[in-house]
Amino acid sequence: MTVWDRPEPPTQPVPLDRERIVAAAVALADEGGLGAVSLRKVAARLDAGPMRLYRYISTKEELFDLMVDEVQAEILPEEQPGDWREALSVLAHRTRRAALRHEWLADLLGGRPAFGPNGLAVAEAALSALDGLADVDTAMRAVETVSAYFNGAIRREITNLRAERATGLSKHDWQRASGPHLTKMLATGRFPALARAVYDGTDVDAETSFANGLDWVLDAVAAKLPRPGAS
Repeated sequence: MTVWDRPEPPTQPVPLDRERIVAAAVALADEGGLGAVSLRKVAARLDAGPMRLYRYISTKEELFDLMVDEVQAEILPEEQPGDWREALSVLAHRTRRAALRHEWLADLLGGRPAFGPNGLAVAEAALSALDGLADVDTAMRAVETVSAYFNGAIRREITNLRAERATGLSKHDWQRASGPHLTKMLATGRFPALARAVYDGTDVDAETSFANGLDWVLDAVAAKLPRPGAS
């Protein structure tokens, strides 16, 4: 029985329900990451006894599942775009924005899917965008491929943001600090392709990099979809 199948216990004198528990857990994670979340800390946030929470949620993993599902409500678009490419692009960009608001989400993206109502709705939105355009296996592989890209890109971006805070160095500060060593290594001539990338490549911001990479992946998906009129 999943956490969504298990009924909540009767209301107690001090108001408590899964909605309030999850909201408190999300607030703690937003403030201090997943390490700041435990059933005991959530209980303290709600001024409730820790054992009361176990009547609603059995494990911290269940709590994480509920937290992810709560945030996935922010990912769902208000209306489904008509074009499959726009639909998948919207889901990708909304996932990125949700992760920037709740950085801990990056630690829980991917892996086994949770079956909460919002998670199922996000999956439905992604798969239904390709409904009628390809067989079910092709549609599933397409969604998996796009998801793998934006999950990885989001994790990389969040990791860089955390590194900036941990070191106190912005991206450009870090590049300047690393510059002398990198220049010396490139001068050896052992890394010609890397040297061209460093000296001739265009530096773009995270949002532009994300959008460009997403476009490339969507182009690849489009090439795998049956062409209109093809038998």
